[in-house]
Amino acid sequence: MLFSSIQFLAPGFLWLLVIPSILLVGWIWQLYKRRVAIRLYTQTRIVPMRERYPFAGELSFWLCVILALTLVIVALTRPQALVHTIRSAGIDFVILQDGSTSMRVDDVVPDRWRRSTAWLRTFAETLSWSNERVALALFAYRPAPQVRLTRDPNAFFFFLDHLDAEPPFRLEDDTSWDTNIAEGMYWGIKMIDLDEELYGERRSAKAFVVVSDGQDWSGEIEKSLDLARSRGVRVYVVGVGTTAGGLIPDLPPQPYQQLPPPIHSSLDRRSLRAIAEAGGGQYFELGTERDEVIALEILSDIQQRAQVFQQEDIYTELYWPLLATAAGLLCIGTLFVKDRTQLWWQLAIGLTIVLVLL
Repeated sequence: MLFSSIQFLAPGFLWLLVIPSILLVGWIWQLYKRRVAIRLYTQTRIVPMRERYPFAGELSFWLCVILALTLVIVALTRPQALVHTIRSAGIDFVILQDGSTSMRVDDVVPDRWRRSTAWLRTFAETLSWSNERVALALFAYRPAPQVRLTRDPNAFFFFLDHLDAEPPFRLEDDTSWDTNIAEGMYWGIKMIDLDEELYGERRSAKAFVVVSDGQDWSGEIEKSLDLARSRGVRVYVVGVGTTAGGLIPDLPPQPYQQLPPPIHSSLDRRSLRAIAEAGGGQYFELGTERDEVIALEILSDIQQRAQVFQQEDIYTELYWPLLATAAGLLCIGTLFVKDRTQLWWQLAIGLTIVLVLL
């Protein structure tokens, strides 16, 4: 934290500083006379022990009064200090959750979708939410943004609570049967662009967290990864499912229509690992480690590999700190007062000023 400049909201009171300046000159003159008198006194007075005299004596009280008066006058000018604060720019996570039909397979307990949303809840609980923001978008053949970048954990948990049972894409819709990670990444970039358009550019570390059971590598994924790399976005992939796989649930029966043959789905570990490596991140798999460990490894990796700091400039009000310092100087000054009557008068005046201010 650094102070670079001070501005005054009421500079018209600055001329009052002439008063404590004159009083300070008078105080210096009184101090000079005191020191001269002490020197003459010690030269003419003969005593068996060496006498010691305070340097300023009760004049120290009046110096505290002058300094306190100066601070009060400066406080009246309503000074504000420009403070430069260097802090971590934080991390923006865009979670891309696979919601395709294959996420309904129950090769993990209770099924891939509910297993992945349980991990998302653990991931969200791991964050401090003080300097991290999280966005959520679902995707199948087409993406479906749910939560924009936010520091509010309640907004994120609200959608998790309502998406906990099953994906919002219906089995009857043809578009729910495709896994389009590339389109999800494009929408992740759009969410970052929209946030910068609304709130300005934020020099934060940015990361995609893709939770999916896999998709074959294609040129579209390569294009979306190139776009993410050009924007400095790292891609972390969390695989859900098993290589043994399972059967996708059947479509609801339709009258006079023959049911299609069952479709088998398994975890495409190779493609997911390739996406993570090309995106500059890492690949993780649910079930290989505890959910908390995977969440912490993602958070730790992005913090270590993308240290980004930004300078924040704010004006800090100095009115009350100056008044508090002035009151402290008066309290210190009373320690130098020896005359009890004078001390009681000062206490009465101080109480009167406090009552007037109240």
